[in-house]
Amino acid sequence: MFPSHRPRRLRSHANLRRMVRENIVTTNDLIYPLFAVPGDTFAQEVKSMPGVYQLSVDKIVEEAKEVYDLGIPAVILFGIPTEKDTEATGAWHDHGIVQKATEAIKKAVPDLIVVVDTCLCEYTDHGHCGYLDVGDLTGRVLNDPTLELLKKTAVSQANAGADIIAPSGMMDGFVQAIRSGLDEGGFEDLPILSYAAKYSSAYYGPFRDAAESAPQFGDRRTYQMDPGNGVEALKEIELDIAEGADMLMVKPALAYMDIIWRVKEATNLPVAAYNVSGEYSMVKAAALNGWVDEQKVVMETMTSFKRSGADLILTYHAKDVARWLKQA
Repeated sequence: MFPSHRPRRLRSHANLRRMVRENIVTTNDLIYPLFAVPGDTFAQEVKSMPGVYQLSVDKIVEEAKEVYDLGIPAVILFGIPTEKDTEATGAWHDHGIVQKATEAIKKAVPDLIVVVDTCLCEYTDHGHCGYLDVGDLTGRVLNDPTLELLKKTAVSQANAGADIIAPSGMMDGFVQAIRSGLDEGGFEDLPILSYAAKYSSAYYGPFRDAAESAPQFGDRRTYQMDPGNGVEALKEIELDIAEGADMLMVKPALAYMDIIWRVKEATNLPVAAYNVSGEYSMVKAAALNGWVDEQKVVMETMTSFKRSGADLILTYHAKDVARWLKQA
């Protein structure tokens, strides 16, 4: 004897499936990453990330306009400076590349939300996310001196017009340091999107090509999270909330949807999922070889992020997703 309720009854028609769909992706969910470099009229595709470019400020403004016209509400900026040094000068200098790109975007497209990555790895000559012990080739970052650089960087980015500060260095106390710096600088209303659970992941490889930020020695396992840990992520978000985080990020996303779910269940703050470079490049490579249907795979993945609890999705697929949503 079959029960009177049959789930298949609600799957019989496309419009009926739409009516009962639990999770829906919209352009409001999307944040598009951009890579700013010095120069003029410069656009160079990242070999390991088809469709993603390093862009000079004038070109990044053109890209920002396209993003806004597609209905995507926000971009996140990463910078590649002309020179790198132990002080990460390019990160906090008032005329740094991210500061210039932020000012240009806000002037050209004032309603586009500009999120800025607040980290030092792209700007240090060793590729790590802060100060190192002299002569230490293990990549062990000195925590508290690094906090001062992150504070300076956040204030400089705020002065340039950033709408959201997104610290990603995984230093202990980095949210509190940045919050105090912003408040002291008169930016009490500027929100912080913390990379609260950022794992030491093999999925970051193509990003390091795009941002030219691979460590020159050692690795980042002394400050990024171990992929085997889940409870630790909840400890990290608890600390970041106590320090003043307004939003929380899990990075990467695809292999960490259980963490996204746990973070969302544990907090009432908005949760962002970073669909990182390796996740993007795998899909692109498979699609270029004709092994998968790119649109179907990407949209299924985006929906899965939403189902796992993500409120926001940082993804290099954002422009394609926006176009596909318009066509639907």
